[in-house]
Amino acid sequence: MGRHLSVCVALLIGLMVSVVGAANAQGQQALIPSPPTVSASSYILMDARSGRVIIEENSDEHLPPASLTKMMTAYIVERELDEQRIAMSDQVPISVNAWKTGGSRMFVQEGTEVSVEKLLKGVIIQSGNDASVALAEFIAGSEDAFADIMNQQARQLGMENSRFQNATGLPESDHYSSARDLALLAQAIIEDYPDNYPLYAEKYFTYNDIRQPNRNSLLWRDPSVDGLKTGHTEAAGYCLVASADRKGMRLIAVVMGTSSEQARAQEVQKLLNYGFRYYETHKVLSAGQSLEENRVWGGQADQVSLGVSDDAVVTIPRDSKEQLEYMMDIDTVIEAPVQAGDELGEVRVTLDGEVIVREPVVALQSVPEGGLFKRLWDAIKLFFIQLFS
Repeated sequence: MGRHLSVCVALLIGLMVSVVGAANAQGQQALIPSPPTVSASSYILMDARSGRVIIEENSDEHLPPASLTKMMTAYIVERELDEQRIAMSDQVPISVNAWKTGGSRMFVQEGTEVSVEKLLKGVIIQSGNDASVALAEFIAGSEDAFADIMNQQARQLGMENSRFQNATGLPESDHYSSARDLALLAQAIIEDYPDNYPLYAEKYFTYNDIRQPNRNSLLWRDPSVDGLKTGHTEAAGYCLVASADRKGMRLIAVVMGTSSEQARAQEVQKLLNYGFRYYETHKVLSAGQSLEENRVWGGQADQVSLGVSDDAVVTIPRDSKEQLEYMMDIDTVIEAPVQAGDELGEVRVTLDGEVIVREPVVALQSVPEGGLFKRLWDAIKLFFIQLFS
């Protein structure tokens, strides 16, 4: 009966200020300089928790991803491990096809068996093309079939500008990705399989008495960087996806098409330093936290707690948290029965008039229908309230 009549209710959430006065709105603003100039064909800087894109340029352009492809290969292996279809201790037979694969290699030998754990390290740390093909064949039967799985997984992750033709990133027609898609993939790797993410920070891996370094030079230069992957072919140029965590804020930076190993590290460092210096990330709404008690008509209880189902996280310019405003539109009449999780309105968080969070407001508990007398009495009261209002 009358949904969303824009009844704006100020929220008091924890220690946050719910309504920002005019004086505060005219207070000191954080001074944010223009983003740095980045010498790359395409790039993006994204907060890993909120998904907020801080800087981007040509981020949806289709470009060859080179060995950044192996992030998807590793993600699928980690998914198979998580769903217990394979195990780290499983022994993978090395085919002639895997052994012959050129480019960067782990140096596995045809006819031998290597554990999934060692091959996964070979993919992530050594960027082994041979290890990638061996794992692809083990999981899907062939590299072509594995590429089909890669494309299905990409769609599930919202990677709208990616198409994979192989598990390695070796040049092939119609094999491409984008900076945005690779940032989304990095975010999924970090969030979905955190137990395996430390592999991306390992600086060396030794197999067959050959010790190879991780090609992500930022692991040596910036202690806050703990992953993810480099790539290079003549067509792709020098590419890098890196993530860093400073004081609980995690950023993901992607550069594609830079001119050298040094340049890709330098350009990513520019992006990370800018993001950490001038932005901050906060949780502004907590899942399950009661934002307001609202009247329920005809129920066994007269009140229901309202809140949100998921945490809401924002990335905003530094020192602008006190300028956030919280507004909630709720149903004008809530009638029993109410089920926990029923959507009963919407909460918005704005900064300088721009909506930066929009979440459904839900019932945090169920309210069953009351007895016949309670329903009739509440119906009479509601009738006269609506009549005179």
